[in-house]
Amino acid sequence: MQTITKYLALIVLALSVQLITAQEITNKEKIDALELQKEQVVIQEKDQLKTGVEAIDQQLDNNEISQEEATQLKDELATKHALNIENRLAIIDNRISLLERNEHVSYDTGANLEGLTIILGKDKDSDEFDTGSLYIGPKNRKEPKKYDRRTTSDLVFAIGFNNAIIEGQSLNDSPYKLGGSGFVELGWAWKTRLFKNSNAVRLKYGVSFQWNKLDIKDNLYFQEIDDVVTLEEFPVNLSKSKFRSTNLVFPLHFEFGPSRKIDKKNYFRYSTSNKFKIGVGGYGGFVLQSMQKLKYDDDNGDFQKDKIKDFNTNSFVYGLSSYISWGNVGIYAKYDLSTIFKDQAIDQNNISLGLRFDMD
Repeated sequence: MQTITKYLALIVLALSVQLITAQEITNKEKIDALELQKEQVVIQEKDQLKTGVEAIDQQLDNNEISQEEATQLKDELATKHALNIENRLAIIDNRISLLERNEHVSYDTGANLEGLTIILGKDKDSDEFDTGSLYIGPKNRKEPKKYDRRTTSDLVFAIGFNNAIIEGQSLNDSPYKLGGSGFVELGWAWKTRLFKNSNAVRLKYGVSFQWNKLDIKDNLYFQEIDDVVTLEEFPVNLSKSKFRSTNLVFPLHFEFGPSRKIDKKNYFRYSTSNKFKIGVGGYGGFVLQSMQKLKYDDDNGDFQKDKIKDFNTNSFVYGLSSYISWGNVGIYAKYDLSTIFKDQAIDQNNISLGLRFDMD
């Protein structure tokens, strides 16, 4: 209840700021804004001091500096931020005194509410939601960088050819067209470095939508008889016979490959930009929908288009996948260990090969 009340108060405050900026701002309102800035000055400097101390402790743990050097660096950092607080508060106090002494101040006092922003629960550096985070202050506020970020996230997109491995048949004998059968995958992935001082092995995991399409040739279509799915010849000539499944899956890969370490004074990062990467793993999830599309002219010459949804497909999908990439682009392959249909005359397993784009 307290959390809800706090958020409602913040919404009211945000609306109040908008109303204030829509009219002439009085000296009292400017003073209130400056008093708020004083509180934020202390919070900002303490946050930066905390981040700096964590960076020093990390250097100490990595044996980059001695205990004596760490103590000296912490003392210097504490002195610096204490002086920063003192100087910044003095500047704001002078601005407040100027506003209190003069009824009309035509020049900038640093209390223009149009330059304020409200940030609730968002840690810009780590991209994680923090329900205890609140910032009200200048839009150009600079937040201290996190010293070591082990987890990153990115968009994943893949596209390519799709087909099926059929029991007792080779791909050359597949009843599905190579050119018309394809797949698309779109998702979001997180990548976590597994070792403290090395980025050689990463765990990549996330959530994706997969669309697998089969373009059926030789005037065949899927027919379900007594819950068993078979490929049968259609009574009239088909202009189109396609089957598509939509899956929600949760991929998991171990990613290997070199990276470049970016080492700065207050933080470090590992970059895999323009580096070789290989991922090995799999996925599991749910079949959201399956659909067969048929287009043909009936016996009367009338054009017909049939859509048969929710075929007798398996409710769950799982399989193996792998990719080999250079930078953000790679070759991607996946194979469903689960069969396409629950009951089918001949086992069929979906297989895909294409390009993968990781925007990390």
